[in-house]
Amino acid sequence: MRHLTEIALTEVGGFQVGHAEDSEAMTGCTAILFDDCSPAGVDVRGGGPASRETPLLNPLADAKGLHALLLSGGSAFGLDAGGGVMKYLEEHDIGFDVGITKVPLVCTSCLFDLGVGRMDVRPDAAMAYRACENASRDTVPEGNVGAGMGCTIGKYRGISRAMKSGLGTYAVQAGRIKVGAIVAVNALGDVYDIDNGQMIAGLRTPDGKSLSSTEEEILGDIADTSSLFSRNTNTTIGAIFTNGAFDKSQLTKIAGMTHNGYARTIRPVHTTADGDSIYAVSVGKETADLNVVGTIAAYIMGKAINRAVLAAEGLGGLPAAREL
Repeated sequence: MRHLTEIALTEVGGFQVGHAEDSEAMTGCTAILFDDCSPAGVDVRGGGPASRETPLLNPLADAKGLHALLLSGGSAFGLDAGGGVMKYLEEHDIGFDVGITKVPLVCTSCLFDLGVGRMDVRPDAAMAYRACENASRDTVPEGNVGAGMGCTIGKYRGISRAMKSGLGTYAVQAGRIKVGAIVAVNALGDVYDIDNGQMIAGLRTPDGKSLSSTEEEILGDIADTSSLFSRNTNTTIGAIFTNGAFDKSQLTKIAGMTHNGYARTIRPVHTTADGDSIYAVSVGKETADLNVVGTIAAYIMGKAINRAVLAAEGLGGLPAAREL
């Protein structure tokens, strides 16, 4: 878009990002540490989410914001990794002051990567602690890193016809307003270019040499898809950061608008076999229009999804887009 200038994700300001992963087990996690307790909202659209402490972001809840956010592999087992972020923050005297201690406010969302690598190795508190130690304001690595290590896409016919995906970022500036996105793409569906609508990666043909359309194959199976959607083995999890000043209810709306970026690049999306979730976080004080930021957020989330797929490298017998 000609009115948007691309910037590095951490140039949005107000946070650091760190990864930790196990490449052999094909799993990992990504920690986002906020400089201050930052207002946040969340919108969960998928039918099978794994999350921890997301009720904090209900506009009716008393919590004013978050100190950190963790994106992790490991399915529901990976939710334990959130404790490692809390331990790191507590040791650094960061959290909500309750008089006798400070309690870090940390949300965690996990994706299902147990079907690749090793099922018995999942992100835990120690791995999440390392991700916090690795956090910086440098350029954020993409592809097979952090929560993106075990990501795959195009799994409608099972893992044998799937492809490797990963973690991606994208950020822009328009005037004084900055908006950034980070996402780990672990979808049932295929991924399409947000600018030209062309399929980038996803379900492969039976011979594995070219791409097939998940939507078309679903329609061909319309008589009985019950068993094909019975397992919650996916989930795309991401977050939007902006220096615009918004409260929790406004950020919840922005998170909802950002899901349009999922819908424009992942097909199908928000199925019962996905746990698709998006957080939106305000890390600045600039006056901004909610609808403008939400529109930008949807577009850059699509760009981040594309980056996640294009930055990934083949692993575990699964090819990536760059290799097909």
